[in-house]
Amino acid sequence: MCMTLKRWILRGALALTSVVVIALNAHALPVSDWADEEQVSARLIAATSALGTDGNVLVGLEFQLQPGWKVYWRSPGDAGFPPMLDFTGSENVEASDLQWPLPSRFSVIGLETLGYEGAVVLPFNVTAIDPRQDAKINVQLRYLTCKEICIPYDATLSLTLPTGDATPSPLAHIIGQFQARVPRTADAARFDVDRLWTETSAKGLYLAADVSSVLKLKGPELFVEGPAGFGYGAPLVEMAEGATRATLRVPVSGYKGTPAEAAASLTGTPFTLTISDGKRAAELTLDAGPPQTFDPSALNALPAPTIDASQSIWLMLTFAFLGGLILNLMPCVLPVLSIKLLSLVKHGGATTGAVRASFMMTSAGIITAFMGLAAALIGLKAIGAGIGWGIQFQQPWFLIAMAFLVTLFACNLWGFFEFRLPGAVSDRAAKAGARPTLFGPFVQGMFATLLATPCSAPFLGTAVGFALAGGDNEILMIFAMLGVGLSTPYLVVAAFPKIATKMPKPGAWMVKLRFVLGLALAATAVWLLTIVDSVSGPVVAISTGVILIGVSIWMGPVMHRVPEIRKATPFVLLLASLGAVTSSFVGGINGPLDPEQPQISKVNWKRFDIDTLTQLVNAGHLVLVDVTADWCITCQVNKRLVLEDGRILEMLNGPDVIPLRADWTRPDPEIAEYLASFGRYGIPFNAIYGPRAKGGVALPELLSERNVLDGFKQVVPESMTARFE
Repeated sequence: MCMTLKRWILRGALALTSVVVIALNAHALPVSDWADEEQVSARLIAATSALGTDGNVLVGLEFQLQPGWKVYWRSPGDAGFPPMLDFTGSENVEASDLQWPLPSRFSVIGLETLGYEGAVVLPFNVTAIDPRQDAKINVQLRYLTCKEICIPYDATLSLTLPTGDATPSPLAHIIGQFQARVPRTADAARFDVDRLWTETSAKGLYLAADVSSVLKLKGPELFVEGPAGFGYGAPLVEMAEGATRATLRVPVSGYKGTPAEAAASLTGTPFTLTISDGKRAAELTLDAGPPQTFDPSALNALPAPTIDASQSIWLMLTFAFLGGLILNLMPCVLPVLSIKLLSLVKHGGATTGAVRASFMMTSAGIITAFMGLAAALIGLKAIGAGIGWGIQFQQPWFLIAMAFLVTLFACNLWGFFEFRLPGAVSDRAAKAGARPTLFGPFVQGMFATLLATPCSAPFLGTAVGFALAGGDNEILMIFAMLGVGLSTPYLVVAAFPKIATKMPKPGAWMVKLRFVLGLALAATAVWLLTIVDSVSGPVVAISTGVILIGVSIWMGPVMHRVPEIRKATPFVLLLASLGAVTSSFVGGINGPLDPEQPQISKVNWKRFDIDTLTQLVNAGHLVLVDVTADWCITCQVNKRLVLEDGRILEMLNGPDVIPLRADWTRPDPEIAEYLASFGRYGIPFNAIYGPRAKGGVALPELLSERNVLDGFKQVVPESMTARFE
């Protein structure tokens, strides 16, 4: 890709991200001031706006670093020291130790260091000694930042947590994303260290670990913390048993005497091991077993981790195209069916040139919207925020903005107003031979894309997972191809415009059709408000609904009866949009869904969490996990037609299968981490676990009774498969 084009795209991504962050910070309570240096900025951020009844608050130490600069992990390696906090001077505060997300490894001229680049948040918990009084956090921060040179810094950070209801702050999601990267228990990460020992050879001393994994290993990593004075390098990896097992050998330095003497001295010594494989990470402590000898020639035979050939970029681009094309048939696109239908029938009797131009502009709007989404995801990824397909539907400001746009489109279909370019632009376009009315099809394409994103589709989940797990180039290419796939029906009409020109000419029948299609969009606005209710509560949803009704009345009956006030419409729309979006920040995002809250369902779902899932699977139970959200229409279709119907319903309510539901309507780092462990970043997602597949078998996005039964056949013992025929 042209570097200049990429540079401008990245600049646009960062600018878009800045707008989002500024909007979020309008309600960001509480945060400390930034402690700014030339290379790095640091501050404190809190996950809740107040102490709540128990006085427990999750706080984060946030670093924003210039390119190439880093701060260190708790065990920095061969050089450096980690950030340290001194809470002397704090009032009414008890603080826990810092939590450490999984670090990156930096190798420079033989030195191994561990730390973080770009952006990182180190979470910790704060407890008010007396929750009835404000908690004042005053910390002295000492840290080291390095590039070619290292610079130590000291900073003073202050943050007051007031008394009151502990409603989540806008930055809770960012803290949660980094907390999700903190290594978990071995069971939760679904791999373990079976044994640990030292090995000696003519080349030196090694610490060796046998790792077993429920899931196939892709590129395991091992970080070692042990006795002071020893150094630990990057592991040498030897895969076995279809990549479900691996031996990792970590070179040990800094010892005195011979390797054999050092190995003997380490026997029985406890080591803290942090194992990772992609986004999975676990931490555990083991004692080193008796030393063994190691053949140095074996070092040259150790295979490096490889990437599955099936994950090539060309295959993923094909998947992206097919996923975008199939997205046209998914239930999530039904709300914009009226726009698609109207864009076809309104060209009845038109010239082929006009039809071709209109449908080309709609395609351009679709692809532009996808590139905008890609830019936003690149920007969010750069600041360390959580990214995923359709996660914008977890944000109340986005839902309200979309409800506002849907209402305006409905008013447009009802004939209250028409989309027009400003007069000066229209005049210039006319002189240039362009058609100013092409602005409408372009906006319709962008609008259709945004409403199509809550749900996944066959092939789409694989392609998006590949993109979001990769770099900026992968995101841009995959999302561009998704746009081409979704816009293919429009491109076909543009290539063969007679499809549209053969439609009946517009007439009186079009008025009735526009009215009916406008009702469909109005129903979409009501659906969006129900999602606002789930995310931010009824007050925000009702107030937004009142504003939208007011806008509709103004655009219709008021302007029709008093046309003189038409000039005030832009001002009214501006106030209404500001009022609607502001209400989203006033309401914010509710906390996690109450597991005790009654849910309307035919299935007796149990609440999902990783620890519960691990315990059930290890106990030999059959488990079905359903990751869903109120805003995911395909999820609701799966539920109504498959999970809550017929034979599958009987199984889920029977004694043999335990159903777990993970509700992703609101941001939840644990669910995002669980999806990422399967290489998925969107929903619907379903997985089945059993004795023969403790790592889970992922089901297709669109469920059927047959593919669910086939999933159970893969996880149960051979003697039980006949039950699922």
